[in-house]
Amino acid sequence: MEKIFEEIERHLMEDESPSVYFNEMINKQGIFTNYPFTLLSCLVDTPQSPQYHPEGNVWKHTMLVVDNAAKVKKLSQNARAFMWGALLHDLGKTPTTKIKKGKITSYDHDKVGAELSRKFLEAITDDKELINQVIALVRWHMQPLFVIKNLPFGDMKRMVAEIYFKEIALLSQCDRLGRGGISESKIKEEKESIKHFIRTCEKYLSISK
Repeated sequence: MEKIFEEIERHLMEDESPSVYFNEMINKQGIFTNYPFTLLSCLVDTPQSPQYHPEGNVWKHTMLVVDNAAKVKKLSQNARAFMWGALLHDLGKTPTTKIKKGKITSYDHDKVGAELSRKFLEAITDDKELINQVIALVRWHMQPLFVIKNLPFGDMKRMVAEIYFKEIALLSQCDRLGRGGISESKIKEEKESIKHFIRTCEKYLSISK
C-alpha cells in the first residue's frame, strides 16, 4: 500500500494533468478493484444532475477538478493535502446520491465524504497530519456555496476553526470550474463568487476577534 500511495502522490504532485494517469489506471482495473480504491472506482457509476454537471458522472467531474487543482496547487499552503483533497472531495456522493422524481441529489456528501476520506487514507498511509488536513478540505469544500447563498448548512465558525478559509476557497473554485463545457462568462461568475466568499470570511474573522 505504501508504494501505491507514493505512486499516486507522485502523479498528483508532478503531473500537469493527473487525470491521464488516473484514467489509465481505472481502465486497466487492477488496484481499482480492491478496497479502498473501490471508493474511487464507484464514482464512475455515480450520476450527477446534468443541469449542474453536463460532463456526466462523478468520476469525470473529479478528473476535471484534479486537473484544475494541479494548475493552482502552488497557491496552496499545503499542496499535498490540497491535491489529495481534490481527488477525494466527492467520495461521499456515491452513498448519498438519490434520484427522486427525476431529480439527482447528494445531500450531506461533504460530511459523509470526510469520513470516507479518512478510511481511504488510513488504509494506505500512516501520515496523520496529512489525513486530518485532507479530511478538513473534504468536510468543508461545500461551504463557499452555502455561505454565498446564505443556506442553513453554512457553519463558518467551525470551518475557520478547522482549516484556513482560503484553502477551502481554492478547492471550491477548482470544484465549481470542474464542469463540462463551462463558458467564459460562467468561469468569471464562479471566480467572483469565490472572491465574495473570501471577503465574507475576512469580515467574519475581523468581527469575531
